[in-house]
Amino acid sequence: MNFRRKKREKLDITLISMIDVLFVLLLFFMVSSTFNRNTAVKIQLPEADTSEVEDYPKMITLDIDADGVYYLRGEDGLPHELVNQRKETLKQELQKLATHAKDTPFKINADGKTTHQAVYTALEAAGEAGFSHISFGVSTSKN
Repeated sequence: MNFRRKKREKLDITLISMIDVLFVLLLFFMVSSTFNRNTAVKIQLPEADTSEVEDYPKMITLDIDADGVYYLRGEDGLPHELVNQRKETLKQELQKLATHAKDTPFKINADGKTTHQAVYTALEAAGEAGFSHISFGVSTSKN
């Protein structure tokens, strides 16, 4: 049996070829990359006033409270609750008003806690009644 150890050869790592490869990669990435200068567009956003918007002299207004109850503002300017909260009832009341004034602006004032379904139902009923100038307002409940 041969128990002698073999003589190890010294390992040499040549760094010159590795440095050459790194320089070639660096040169490749510098040449192939593009330097874009992103331009910023200055936008001046509108700011909301805390003052209330004046209503048109002749405007039909539908108020919706936090529970989804509809109140139609009559000619006296006071909100009147509908008999029931079904879409058909709301549509009938709006059609009565639309026969006299389809071009009159229609405003939906919804409480901040009103469900989307109540607002959507009011919007759909107003559209089916024939109103085309519809705007929205939001109020917060004082609870």
